[in-house]
Amino acid sequence: MLDGQPPVMAKPVVQQKYLGAKGLMVLLAILGAFIPLSIDLYLPALPGMAKALNAPITQVNLTLFVFFIFYAFSMLFWGPLSDKYGRKKILRTGLAIYCFASLMCALSDRIALLILFRALQAIGGSGATSVSMAIVKDVYHGRRRETVLAAIQSMVILAPVIAPVLGAFILQVTSWHGIFWTLAAFGVFAFVLSFLLEETSAMESRGNFFTVLGRLMVVLRNPGFSSLLLIFSMVNIPFMAFIASSSYIYVNGFKLSEQTYSYFFAANAVSAMFGPMIYLRLSRRFQRRSIIIVCLAGVISAGVLILNLGHLSPWILALSIIPATTCTMVIRPPSVNLMLEQQDSDTGSASSLIAFAGLTCGSIGMLLISLNWRSYIFGLGVLNITIGLLSGAAWLMISRKGFIRQVPERR
Repeated sequence: MLDGQPPVMAKPVVQQKYLGAKGLMVLLAILGAFIPLSIDLYLPALPGMAKALNAPITQVNLTLFVFFIFYAFSMLFWGPLSDKYGRKKILRTGLAIYCFASLMCALSDRIALLILFRALQAIGGSGATSVSMAIVKDVYHGRRRETVLAAIQSMVILAPVIAPVLGAFILQVTSWHGIFWTLAAFGVFAFVLSFLLEETSAMESRGNFFTVLGRLMVVLRNPGFSSLLLIFSMVNIPFMAFIASSSYIYVNGFKLSEQTYSYFFAANAVSAMFGPMIYLRLSRRFQRRSIIIVCLAGVISAGVLILNLGHLSPWILALSIIPATTCTMVIRPPSVNLMLEQQDSDTGSASSLIAFAGLTCGSIGMLLISLNWRSYIFGLGVLNITIGLLSGAAWLMISRKGFIRQVPERR
């Protein structure tokens, strides 16, 4: 309860009359792809954008950092509002904002305007992400939810596989403005598809706007949810540090072309795509807790390789980073499922907090890698080792505590 206003049952979950089971999963994958597409599609353009806009690299990097910050904080509004007004209304509103902002990014001719509309693009796109995770909790339960999360996450990771290659191709036929025209078209497609969605929310929150937002604190007071949230959000720090620094490492550091860089980036994304599926196969034989421990150890080991060997060649760096990426993605399905399992209600608020914490830690990673390291590669190695050790130690300490609600194992 909050101020005497508990959430009340509104209506049962509606079957997807138009989308069906497979169509719903496709829609969820599309909604989940907003982050990687909105970032990875224009990563190859970053060095060139600085010249085209006559702006320093630090200002161009703000288009990434501002996107993440506004994306993260907007989650805190969309999720609770979807508990009150329903997933479908919030989804359409967010997509409409995203489409408009993408068009304005494409028309921008100054770095200040681009930063402004990237912030607006993030606000709209965050509605898609927060609603998609809440829909998964609405519709699927227990081990089935974990399986669906793994399938959707594997499909979502196709976006960063395709995006840098597509972005590099767009740059060959047009300017960086064309990348944002492409994002606008993607947003319009998702907006049209959202009209086929049947409302999935079975809960509505009473009270005014501030009362609804107050549900976030109710969720955070759940020790099982908040402790898991901290542990698994930290893993995004080295992962997003690589995303932010990859083009500078390969293009500026190793002197590769933008096209060649996109292939290295895509190879890393392919390894990420298999992570959720690897988890499903491993979970048939091994306990969830053990898989997570081994994967966090893998992140540490990869950090050691990056630190000591990554500077030798782009191939060695890629082979050192891939284990960290794969291990990070193996953890995703069980960690998200465990966090969602801690809450019986306030699904939108819980989903918002999961996305917010992940993005905030990702933004921290992007800032940390921009510090005055000996090199970007050295910084990546240190971050993987440090975060792997911290997350691993915390997981060993709390994973078997009584306040953590477990998802039944199935081997």
